[in-house]
Amino acid sequence: MEKGTKLLEGSIWKGVVAFAIPLFLGNLFQQLYNTVDSLIVGNFLGSEALAAVSSSGNLIFLMVGLVNGVSMGAGVVIARYFGAKDYDRMQKTIHTLLAFGLVAGALLTVVGVALSPVMLRLMDTPETVLPNSISYFRTYFTGSLAFVLYNICMGILQAVGDSRHPLQYLIISSLVNVVLDLLFVGVFHMGVWSAAAATAISQLVSMALCLLRLMRSERAYRVSLRKIRFDRRALLEILQNGLPAGLQSVMYSLSNIIIQASVNGFGTDVMAAYTAYGKVDGMYWMVINAFGVAITTFVGQNFGARLYDRMKKSINVCLGIAAAVTLLLSGVLMVVAEPLLGLFSDDAQVLEIGLSIVRLIVPTYITYIFIEILSGAMRGAGDSLIPTIMTLTGVCLLRVFWVTVVVSAHHELNVLLLSYPITWIVTSGMFVVYYLRGRWLKRCIALQNAEN
Repeated sequence: MEKGTKLLEGSIWKGVVAFAIPLFLGNLFQQLYNTVDSLIVGNFLGSEALAAVSSSGNLIFLMVGLVNGVSMGAGVVIARYFGAKDYDRMQKTIHTLLAFGLVAGALLTVVGVALSPVMLRLMDTPETVLPNSISYFRTYFTGSLAFVLYNICMGILQAVGDSRHPLQYLIISSLVNVVLDLLFVGVFHMGVWSAAAATAISQLVSMALCLLRLMRSERAYRVSLRKIRFDRRALLEILQNGLPAGLQSVMYSLSNIIIQASVNGFGTDVMAAYTAYGKVDGMYWMVINAFGVAITTFVGQNFGARLYDRMKKSINVCLGIAAAVTLLLSGVLMVVAEPLLGLFSDDAQVLEIGLSIVRLIVPTYITYIFIEILSGAMRGAGDSLIPTIMTLTGVCLLRVFWVTVVVSAHHELNVLLLSYPITWIVTSGMFVVYYLRGRWLKRCIALQNAEN
């Protein structure tokens, strides 16, 4: 394992934090892709161009969600084999995952470019921003292969305990993105589509660096281009673990698209404010996602090594750290929300709406932590189906019901936004009950013993 990322021994809280910090910083720089797009587009091209980027965002997450979810599930399989020191099966899983990425990247390119006008119209994207939204969306998806393979390569490194090198590559590609955004939009005034082009090029850079790292490694997870092919058993394991996570991601995106479509109905100012809030909101999701990935990898490796007591302790430690960080960050975001929102728009009406969104949602972040940490832990041990069903029911379906029934009866922005804390509270309650009953772990251990 890489120095400083030993997840199978030593202090648990130090291991979780040491692994999560590079993940958070990586998320931070990855967030810069869209944040810089929005910042530069909003300031150089105006609120309508910013709304165009916003209307494309949730649709992009929907398109890539299934692929990224499958990649995440594969990372769990790799982590378990790594912890069990079954390097032959790990190699087959890695190269099967890369073959899957090549196919998925090509399909995403075709679907994204061909169907973007239809999908954006289904979201009720206003006609005033539709042309820019289509050009942004299509340009972004010309780089599908790069960002799919980057996420796969990054997931492989993280699964074996290396969160440092993906961070380094993201820093480099983020700087490339900033420079190209300023050049394309600020200097040459090439339009909204050029911001997506800058993102696609920068993701190609990060993919190349990450893949070269894997190809040049002397460790058991080394990648060889000649070995990239489908292995039937590995593919079944990847899909078994990854499809529930991918489906969960898709349903999240669908519910958010429904919310975005409802937001679109409130006009351009609300759309711009919601976009600006999304950048503030993204700060928290970068943090909690880092802990979610960290606990998935931590549990995966320790479960593979049959260190069950250490695995259970790591879940409790991660919950405590995540709760403390959530409370601290929520307070900070409440204080600095106004200047942060001001970076994306100087329109007084947009800022007022954005602040009202922050004050409603940010204080309720604490209600989400059980969903992220407990679902990540269960996924790490191989229990992905039931957590996915709970998430689909408590977050996605309940959110869709809220938007289509409650918001239809009370067409107010605050009523729409209440869908977030309400669904988080309900789903967190289901996860706590399911986790404490303990049957999920007994079932995973029994399956592990049967496989061996």
